[in-house]
Amino acid sequence: MPWTNYHGHCYYCDGKFAPEAYVEKAIELKMPAIGFSSHCPFEGGHAWNMAMEDLPKYLQEISALKEKYATDIEVYTGLEMDYIPEVIDDSMPHIKEANLDFIIGSMHYTGVFEDGRFCEIDGPHSKFVEGLKDIYQQDVEAMITHYFELMRAMVEQETTQILGHLDKVKIQAEQGILFSQFEDWYRVEVSRTLEKLKETNTILEVNTRGIYKKKTVDTYPSKWILQLAYELGVPIMLNADAHHPDELNAEFVPTAKMLKEIGFKELSVLKKGEWVALPFSSRGVEWG
Repeated sequence: MPWTNYHGHCYYCDGKFAPEAYVEKAIELKMPAIGFSSHCPFEGGHAWNMAMEDLPKYLQEISALKEKYATDIEVYTGLEMDYIPEVIDDSMPHIKEANLDFIIGSMHYTGVFEDGRFCEIDGPHSKFVEGLKDIYQQDVEAMITHYFELMRAMVEQETTQILGHLDKVKIQAEQGILFSQFEDWYRVEVSRTLEKLKETNTILEVNTRGIYKKKTVDTYPSKWILQLAYELGVPIMLNADAHHPDELNAEFVPTAKMLKEIGFKELSVLKKGEWVALPFSSRGVEWG
């Protein structure tokens, strides 16, 4: 049985190689579908964000690949979109006009410095600590709470079908010294966020990148969060967050086994342009 992956970054943002290299690798792996989700451009974005002038070329190139490989694989055009109030959301003209197949909503920033820079949660720890000090006056609970509040606001947007790497902020926890994902306030924020996903029928991404890049020992989100998601009936999908063609199905087998142990029976996939839930095993999804 085959795997699918809809979270991938090519050389238009912080990934490696041209989009076609990913499609060719996906075909080699017998994947029936692949999606591209370059980091959405916006004013003041980080170096990992796509340049605004490159967005038309990105859209054209993916469109050409859809046509070229139509008999071999389904190719989908997406963006990984940040949410910063009054700076970037799905109401922006360049997003509305992109005619995307899907949007992954992900939090990479929380808070704004006095000089206009955005505080990174997905970068060097020194940047995170700087934001904690200068924006949140060393109140880490306030900082992480704001992270989840922004996330919930993001998933209320109608075009955000997928929530990416829900708890990626845990990479800044200093092995539980700075904050712990098992503290009551943290668990409350996670629960509220999962309830919002259920309310909006947003798909929760199970992201393996932290494992194969050795930043975490488990997925984004952690197993205990996935157990809560299962109990709530939140739909899930499995993505690699690939930045290289060789990462397209990295750590999928053990992750699928873990999901089955929790009780999940289906993964959400984009098939023939529609979101459907398909049965899966540790060997892949039952594409049919």
